[in-house]
Amino acid sequence: MERARSSPASTLVSRTIGIDAPAFAAAFDALPAPRTTWNAPDDALVLGSGAAATLTASGPDRFAAIRAGADDLFDSGDVHAGTEAARPRLFGGFAFHEGGCDGDPWGPFPEARFVLPRVQVTFADNGAWLTVNAVGDDARPDAVEERLAEERDRLAGLSTADRPPRPGIAATRRTTSREAWRESVEAAVDRIRGGDLRKVVLAQALEADLAAEFPRPATLDRLAEKYPDCHRYYFEPDAAGSVFFGATPERLVALRGRTVETDALAGTTGRGETPAEDEWLARELLDDAKNVHEHELVAETVREQLEPFAASISAGERRVRRLATVQHLHTPITAELSADRHVLDLVEALHPTPAVGGLPPDRALETIHDTEPFDRGWYAAPVGWIDAAGNGAFAVAIRSAVATASRATLFAGVGLVADSDPDREWDEVQLKYRPILDELEADR
Repeated sequence: MERARSSPASTLVSRTIGIDAPAFAAAFDALPAPRTTWNAPDDALVLGSGAAATLTASGPDRFAAIRAGADDLFDSGDVHAGTEAARPRLFGGFAFHEGGCDGDPWGPFPEARFVLPRVQVTFADNGAWLTVNAVGDDARPDAVEERLAEERDRLAGLSTADRPPRPGIAATRRTTSREAWRESVEAAVDRIRGGDLRKVVLAQALEADLAAEFPRPATLDRLAEKYPDCHRYYFEPDAAGSVFFGATPERLVALRGRTVETDALAGTTGRGETPAEDEWLARELLDDAKNVHEHELVAETVREQLEPFAASISAGERRVRRLATVQHLHTPITAELSADRHVLDLVEALHPTPAVGGLPPDRALETIHDTEPFDRGWYAAPVGWIDAAGNGAFAVAIRSAVATASRATLFAGVGLVADSDPDREWDEVQLKYRPILDELEADR
């Protein structure tokens, strides 16, 4: 096992004060890279800057390595958080599979990377909070409190500039042609009908050259307005300029104490142009045999993956979850653990869910590796946060892209079962590009 590398490793000192809430975009621009943001429907919005500590790992034991590094970091904490939402947390993510970050555009992204922000602004229900974290030579209470005052002054009275327009797209390139897609889907369906697979998720990548510079905070603001019920994430691995970001409707797992919350999210249709058409599409989705079968495979497998850890598991009623551009079948699942566990134990057990991988998992991953002409990197992998108690929240990084100032690479995938049709699945992929593509195309 490769142990997570941390820089540096010694006492953690963390201090928090309440502040007047700055405008998010102004605070984002004022704080130096690398930056991190995290927001979820039941969580505070966090904007992180710099790195008091960074954990990285690779290989099949990357989950255990990050957990060990996090334990080492938090075990030595001198923390005055002020409010729970502003407590020190590690934010980051993992590659979809070992070796998944070898190709473009994933060069700056390790197979696992988590950062404890040096400066953290938390926008919570009970106000805005400024946190400064320090590890190593800077981890002295007096130095941290001095830095806290400096950062408070930096954020005070920031002026809010006009939001820049969407950048526009100058050109696009597909990594998978329609002909190649048809062949891949037909080959996968043949394997499913032959009994070698039960389900597999195949994805595509779309490269877009931007007509103007990528407006980072403005894009995050727009995603927050359009997808308030999604998990929104943004990770700069370094100060060089790449970023992985998105707005995903799919929660992988949240752990608080011994209570686990997760979702089965699979089965997709579009939104209607009128309320009546929208409702008709939702009813059709609930009654569609292909989509219901795909969804039940995911829900059944999530329950099976939780069983070794759980004293009890319960699932809610299957329903339709509506987003701005699509509708999904959704089943909420909760569990009570039989013993204390770290959130990363559950992340490793649940990833990849059949909603982004397939069944059986090993054969599905073989098919993905042999078929997709690009590396998934962090796409469809777990992203989220960990705290000192081993609690945390992770989402599945779909509806996502890697971007630089002038280019973005978008990812989207679909689940294939025995009666999948290549043309319908192609159309569904294009629909799933829309959340990110809409924020890149020029304003009309």
